[in-house]
Amino acid sequence: MSYRARLQAREAEVGRPLRVGLVGAGQMGRGFAAQLLKMPGICLSAVFDVDRQRAVDAFLQAGITPSSARDTDAAAKAIDRGESVALGGVSDIGAMPLDIVVEATGVPDVGAICAIETLAAGMDFATLNVEQDVTVGLYMKELAKQSHGLYSVCRGDEPVETKILVDFARDLNFEIICAGKGKNNPLNPYATPDDLAAEAARKKMNPKMLTEFVDGSKAMIEMAALANTTGLEMSKRGMYGPASTVPTLHETFALQEDGGVLDRPGVVDYCIGPVSPGVFVVVRTDDDYVQHEMDYLQMGPGPYFSLYRPYHLASIEAPLTVYEMALDRTPSFTSEFWTSEVGAESKRALKAGEVITGIGTDTIRGLAGPVEDFSACNGVPLGILAGARLKHDVPADHMLSYDDVDLDENSLIVRMRGYQEALVRGERVPTLLELRDSLHN
Repeated sequence: MSYRARLQAREAEVGRPLRVGLVGAGQMGRGFAAQLLKMPGICLSAVFDVDRQRAVDAFLQAGITPSSARDTDAAAKAIDRGESVALGGVSDIGAMPLDIVVEATGVPDVGAICAIETLAAGMDFATLNVEQDVTVGLYMKELAKQSHGLYSVCRGDEPVETKILVDFARDLNFEIICAGKGKNNPLNPYATPDDLAAEAARKKMNPKMLTEFVDGSKAMIEMAALANTTGLEMSKRGMYGPASTVPTLHETFALQEDGGVLDRPGVVDYCIGPVSPGVFVVVRTDDDYVQHEMDYLQMGPGPYFSLYRPYHLASIEAPLTVYEMALDRTPSFTSEFWTSEVGAESKRALKAGEVITGIGTDTIRGLAGPVEDFSACNGVPLGILAGARLKHDVPADHMLSYDDVDLDENSLIVRMRGYQEALVRGERVPTLLELRDSLHN
């Protein structure tokens, strides 16, 4: 039975639609809201945004006038009556009678706060914030387990859709050579929001988000997340990122002894060129008859073959995760391993005392690599650098280490990253309820 039919059956059985809350009414959030509201059996019951008018606009674009309720009790009662509310902050998330909360801010610290409030209240939590997951995904999975709820990264972004191809290939017992994506934007490692302001305005995007795409940070984040959900390795620090086309993917990402760029199988990478906006998995088989069958099916002579999905629908596809979580009680994507990290390089010379302004700005860009390589140079994760202050001057193109910065110790994501590292070492870390209480004290 389709999700559409199952949601309608659920509504008939329960007596009300599935209640969804959304945090962040920017480009991604509004795309999610627009698509979700086309599905029967679901109600977008609450939208939270620091700019309340943006939350209101997310409803108005769909022809819904939200309730005028703003305080916690009135908003909760409005939701119980089947109305929708637009709220200006996230402190009341846990008090709302929702089934699942979806977060679309792209800010790791905000995502972590929303996840804790949601899970501690007994609701499921889904995120479009891969930046958060690649920083503290293992810890988030543990917190969800404590809540008896679910945590997931949403469908639609490249890591999740590539994982589905990886699972498909593994279920067919192909050897995974490489999994990855085509990069959407021309690569400019030194891009800044000021440089891209006009283009961002034309695309109705936040300039910081566009900068994150153009400077390569997003590709680094997404491929590290893909590695950490599948157990594949990062190909090398920064990845190869070669040019390729769809017909030549299996040649580009073959092993070096066979004319490709890779020194070993079982890795993630990305390419530039007309592969975007698709995702791919390059596989290999040594079975003569399987090669014959694949050739007959117009997949090429082998032994390398590329499995290619020519699109990812980002926020438009994200509602699929809501359906999977609500009806199948399964997450779409969680961090199962810790093979890869995303650190940061300076985009320009930075001075002692200067404050790092975070992802998608003029100070740093993401740089992914194998976790062992990252640890050996004492690398500091990209996701915890916002608000950090330089201890000394560093040149452009310098990979930042813990020795270079004083972190913002008041930041929740900084503390959670420390807890994740302690969790991996087998040490006791704060429970979900302890974390929630710390937010309120």
